[in-house]
Amino acid sequence: QVQLVESGGGLVQAGGSLRVSCAASGRTFSSYNVGWFRQAPGKEREFVASISWSGYNTGYADSVKGRFTISRDNAKNTAYLQMNSLKPEDTAVYYCAAAPSLMGGSYSSQYAYWGQGTQVTVSS
Repeated sequence: QVQLVESGGGLVQAGGSLRVSCAASGRTFSSYNVGWFRQAPGKEREFVASISWSGYNTGYADSVKGRFTISRDNAKNTAYLQMNSLKPEDTAVYYCAAAPSLMGGSYSSQYAYWGQGTQVTVSS
């Protein structure tokens, strides 16, 4: 079992920045790939970014490429999503998720463990 807890969400103006964190406990976090997903009101959950267990490989949705950066610190059992140049359409609940090392990527079905989410609101 892996328990995930997101934090760092909040209200920010358009053009601003925010960093959300995902703290893990339980099984060895460093052996899991991590993904960030988001869900806006009335919309389906969508992929935002992913990072491999080693941190060497990352992937991004086109909508956030160049603005968001995913990273992880396995010594601290924590993953991060740095969000810059935020837009009102980035408003959503952001979830982190963990997948075994051979799974993950942009497909939510590949992730076995999920956090409870953190709200990010971008005002215009």
